[in-house]
Amino acid sequence: GVVLVFSALPQAVKQQLRARSIPFVIIDPAGDPDPDVPSVGSANWTGGLAATRHLIELGHRRIGIITGPEDMLCSLARLDGYRSAMSMAGLETAPELIRFGDFHVEGGYDRAMEMLSLPERPTAVFAGSDLQALGVLEAARVNGLRVPHDLSVVGYDDVQVARWSSPALTTVHQPLRQMAEEAAQMLLRLRTEEPSSTRLELATSLVVRKSTAPPRTD
Repeated sequence: GVVLVFSALPQAVKQQLRARSIPFVIIDPAGDPDPDVPSVGSANWTGGLAATRHLIELGHRRIGIITGPEDMLCSLARLDGYRSAMSMAGLETAPELIRFGDFHVEGGYDRAMEMLSLPERPTAVFAGSDLQALGVLEAARVNGLRVPHDLSVVGYDDVQVARWSSPALTTVHQPLRQMAEEAAQMLLRLRTEEPSSTRLELATSLVVRKSTAPPRTD
C-alpha cells in the first residue's frame, strides 16, 4: 500500500496503482481528489476562521493573511475561512493584505516584508503555516516591530518549533499524527477490502500562546 503526503494524484499514477492492485491513501491532498480517491485531511476552513476570529476578538481590524500556494486546496480553504470571519465581523477584506506564499520561512518573510512596507500596514498577520509565521516574525524584527506589541502573528500546523519561537507562537493545531494514523488504518481496511469511508476530515483547534495581543491604542 501507498500513503501519499500533501500530494496531487495524476490520473496516470492512479491507474498504475489500481492496475497493480496497490491500495493508496492521500494525506492532506493538494487538490480536490476524485470521489473514488481515499484521503485524510483536516478542517482547513474552520482553522482559518478560528485564527482570524481570534485576532478580530482581540480588536484587530486590519488583518493580513499569507496563505500557501494558490493551486492547493488547503491554501484556498484557509483563505476562505479568513474571508468568512472578516465578512461575519463586517470588516473589509483589503486585496493588498492577501498574499500567497509557499508554506516556507522565506515565503513568509518575503510576503510579510511586502505587507509591512504598505502605507497602512496590518496590525496582525495570519500565516498559513508555522514556518511562514517564523518568516513573519523575522520581517517584524527587521522592521523594528515588536511581536505582539506592534504586530500580532498567528501560524498554522502547531509544529514543535511553534512553542519555542520567540515569542511562543499562537497557532492552529492540525492533528498531523492522527491524520497519519487514520490514513494507515484506512489503507489496511482497503487491503482487506473492508467497507471504508473514502474521505475523512479531522478537527483543528486554536492554540493561544504569546504572539497575539490587542492592537496598540497609542
